[in-house]
Amino acid sequence: MSTGPYVCRMTDRLSRRGFLLTAASLSVVAAAAPRSMAQGAAASDLPGFPEGVELYRSAYRNWVREITADGLWACAPSNPDQVVAVVNWAREQDWTVRARGYAHGWSPLTIPAGTESGAPLLLVDTATHLTGIALESTDPAAVRVGAGASLEALLGHLEAYGLGVTATPAPGDLTVGGALAIDAHGTAVPAHGESRLPGHTYGSLSNLVLSLTAVVWDSAGGAYVLRTFERDDPDCAALLTHLGRALVTEVVLRVGENTSLRCLSRTDIPAAELFAAPGSGGRTLASFLDTAGRAEAIWFAFTEFPWLKVWSVAPKRPLTSRRVTAPYNYPFSDNVPAVVADLAGTLVSDAAWYLAPVLGNAQLDAAVLGLTTSLSADIWGLSKNTLLYIRPTTLRMTANGYAVLTSRAEVQRVVAEFTAFYRQRLTAYAAQGRFPVNGTVEIRVTGLDNPADADSAGARAPLLSALRPRADHPEWDTAVWLDVLTLPGTPYAEAFCRELERFLLATYDGGHGLTRVEWSKGWAYTDEAAWADEEVLGSAVPASFDDGAGPGWEGAAAILDRLDPHQVFGNALLDRLFG
Repeated sequence: MSTGPYVCRMTDRLSRRGFLLTAASLSVVAAAAPRSMAQGAAASDLPGFPEGVELYRSAYRNWVREITADGLWACAPSNPDQVVAVVNWAREQDWTVRARGYAHGWSPLTIPAGTESGAPLLLVDTATHLTGIALESTDPAAVRVGAGASLEALLGHLEAYGLGVTATPAPGDLTVGGALAIDAHGTAVPAHGESRLPGHTYGSLSNLVLSLTAVVWDSAGGAYVLRTFERDDPDCAALLTHLGRALVTEVVLRVGENTSLRCLSRTDIPAAELFAAPGSGGRTLASFLDTAGRAEAIWFAFTEFPWLKVWSVAPKRPLTSRRVTAPYNYPFSDNVPAVVADLAGTLVSDAAWYLAPVLGNAQLDAAVLGLTTSLSADIWGLSKNTLLYIRPTTLRMTANGYAVLTSRAEVQRVVAEFTAFYRQRLTAYAAQGRFPVNGTVEIRVTGLDNPADADSAGARAPLLSALRPRADHPEWDTAVWLDVLTLPGTPYAEAFCRELERFLLATYDGGHGLTRVEWSKGWAYTDEAAWADEEVLGSAVPASFDDGAGPGWEGAAAILDRLDPHQVFGNALLDRLFG
């Protein structure tokens, strides 16, 4: 869709607004959360709280500020032993403990919406002190890292030793502990002819864990203690992706030789061609996966030309590529252009949701222009510097999220089916004067969590990772990740997401694919809210992890209950999932 003269006249009339979702108002990180009370004064209000542990009142804000709380009790333990002391205090007081990093998530896995300041809940800040990083070994390579270290810090440390990972989430402001809790992933499958490098995986970061140390219940001692679990331990399999139902303090990760990547951005391929049905020929998403293995499509609502990013392994800099030596190379995305901020502000403050097509085209125009002016359409550098590209200053939107497990040969079919349904429903809503999506569709493709990738004898797959292989479908070796983003508060967004979810669950129910939810995003939709559909929570989600082999959903839940029988690490959503 062309923006045309109408859009120009419309945007000329828009005044610059103090948009509540722009970077300045939302760049709140948990590690720097305001502390309203000195330790001495605070400790007197919590009798018996462990001495020497920094204690304070703190606000909580998730990524899009849909979940907020003020004045919660929080602490910043300086070492794992202090974490144990805090957890035992909480158990004695019948409080719950929630690990808090940078709060870069959407779902209420940390705290539910509406949590009051007087709630018997303690936030444990991991990002202040539990941040150590040290190389554990070099041949094979492994790194020991505290749960509160950021992904950017970890990747930077590895880079200094010539090490890296195949894929990583785009934001660098995620803690390692938080990323592992929800099986964080990037986008990568092997290109045709490509072999996995030692120490690398095409699955989630959880699949790189060699061992982890967690706070667990010791029945003999009658207290919570630190215990280290090796990757071949059956209990470790439940902790590799624990959804916040445990507290991990430190991990050892397998890593491998670093690679240099070229990232080529394109905005010249129509969605009808990129997302075409298999067998259509042309420049399809699957064709780019075949040649490069690493691709991401960002499709702005009501536009026809997605922003396609394709990474390829390139030991030497291609002649047309610009060398980059630091991450975050898309300034037009990190710092919201004025016209985009103004339009988004108008949608929210004036309830002008009918401007969604205008906003979609403005975002695409900004990307097309920005790629040219910032010389970022063709960049090359060490993996960290092309894989990390989202800062906290980007436009923040709410998001749903799913992974469709399928075979590599069926990837284009899944993409075509989903995008056709999405386009049809978006058009139908618009015909009724309803505009539930004003952001993007984002599509990534990864491998699964093959435990052999850890290069550790007896390694087990993460039981609750969306990328855990299915024993009953060994042909499924790939996952297609599907996210739809829209501004918080957009009318009809939940109903629209419910339709998408129902389509995914019905279409990929074990035939040529299977739908699993993306833990950190939105899912289990009713027409009014996410994480609210009891059928999805109680049936669809558990069933997606039961394949007739291994512990399955109930087995994972039993392990987590045994390691935390007092539900110290529980919350409302987790109680509904595992209850």
